[in-house]
Amino acid sequence: MFKKLFGKEEVVKDIEIKAPITGEYVQIESIPDPVFAQKMMGDGFGIEPSEGLVVSPVDGEIVNVFPTKHAIGIKTANEVEILIHVGLETVAMNGEGFTTKVNVGDKVQVGDELLEFDIELIKEKASSTVSPVIITNGEVVEQFDIVGQGSLVRGETTVAKVVTK
Repeated sequence: MFKKLFGKEEVVKDIEIKAPITGEYVQIESIPDPVFAQKMMGDGFGIEPSEGLVVSPVDGEIVNVFPTKHAIGIKTANEVEILIHVGLETVAMNGEGFTTKVNVGDKVQVGDELLEFDIELIKEKASSTVSPVIITNGEVVEQFDIVGQGSLVRGETTVAKVVTK
């Protein structure tokens, strides 16, 4: 009743993280980079992409577009921060082969296009095309469950469920 009187909206504690890229699921421990595989940046999963398009895996706000265009950060209404990092060692490409479609502050919905990338150029110039999807602020997470594996479809396949504290 008080929420209705004062117009405060209750924030949902559960969110689903959809696949931001079409491709094959990669268990976080199998990502060929120790920073991600050992969860130094947070929990999550990887995707071996089969196409070069990244869409938003959640409804939220763009909080970071890396100057090198290889990674984007999104924050959900319940404060979960998700990093989508395209490929490994792609920062050294200095944005070559990447085209961003969003800016910091943009509001996005599941399935909105965020970034295009050239898979063949990444194969040629970086160490791997495997793309980590990481929750970078695990302190707000009470429960994180992987629910989708195998072939993933961007914007459609639910890969993980998160319950916030």
